Amino acid sequence: MSSAGTTHLNQSGPTEFIFRMLSSSPKIQGLLFCSFLFLYVMILCGNTAIIWAVYTHISLHTPMYFFLSSLSFLEICYTTTLVPLMLSNISGARKPISLTGCATQMFFFATLGSTDCFLLAVMAYDRYVAICHPLQYPLIMSPQLCTQMVAGSLGLALFLSLPLTSLVFTLPFCGHFLEINHFFCDIPPVLHLACADTRVPQAVLYVISILVLTAPFLLICISYVFITITILYIPSSEGRQRAFSTCSSHLTVVLLQYGCGSLVYFRPPSSTPADEDWHLALVYTFVTPLLNPIIYTLRNKDVNNALKKAIKILIQIELTA
Repeated sequence: MSSAGTTHLNQSGPTEFIFRMLSSSPKIQGLLFCSFLFLYVMILCGNTAIIWAVYTHISLHTPMYFFLSSLSFLEICYTTTLVPLMLSNISGARKPISLTGCATQMFFFATLGSTDCFLLAVMAYDRYVAICHPLQYPLIMSPQLCTQMVAGSLGLALFLSLPLTSLVFTLPFCGHFLEINHFFCDIPPVLHLACADTRVPQAVLYVISILVLTAPFLLICISYVFITITILYIPSSEGRQRAFSTCSSHLTVVLLQYGCGSLVYFRPPSSTPADEDWHLALVYTFVTPLLNPIIYTLRNKDVNNALKKAIKILIQIELTA
């Protein structure tokens, strides 16, 4: 139980949450708003461009690019769940969010974030099959299996997120206005405001974090062990370089996503500094979704060429309009 973030305890009415101000200086608030808005627009544009390129070019209708476009769509939904409300609170007076609104944001954040982690594991399996079993790749990674794997990632995330969110919001919250030491309704800072024993929700959160973060990460590590062994046996240096280049993009995103998530959800609550969690959250809210299109575009000639063709088509449409 904590009263540090509680204000107006004597007020009656339903419980509402307000988010912590990132800065009290109007100049810094303006700078933060412009910076985060710019990053958000870049995330939307970059990920939308990848989806458009994969959808419009038949040469990219392969399992790898299907998963990449699914990841891009997921990143758009994921950031849209958090960023608009964050920008709204930075731009003016802090607006309260109802208990239901906070639960809804938490549910979508947990679902989309978990799906992201599962999908990264699916992408590692796709690379494993492509590199270690190239002749069987078209048979194993059929369109039906690819669709089932994406749907399964989302279904498993829903299965884990719904009971966790329900468990958190069955706890009592004492007071009318409660300040969340974060910029969105993340699970640890909301649990910190409950005026009841939170050991059971904390234990459930820990178990689900293992299922969402540790299990997929171990599968990714095992996949890359076999991938590395196979690549080392490739006779040509050019072939080895091409294979490592394909995998390094995925590994960069994996390390950021799982590293920051583990630091937030695997530490005991008592050892968590007040500001560290939301600093880490900025990484997987802005940096990772922005890096996905940049990394995959810069390192992938097929996506690069498809994007250039798509831009030329758009320019031609504008000129003829």
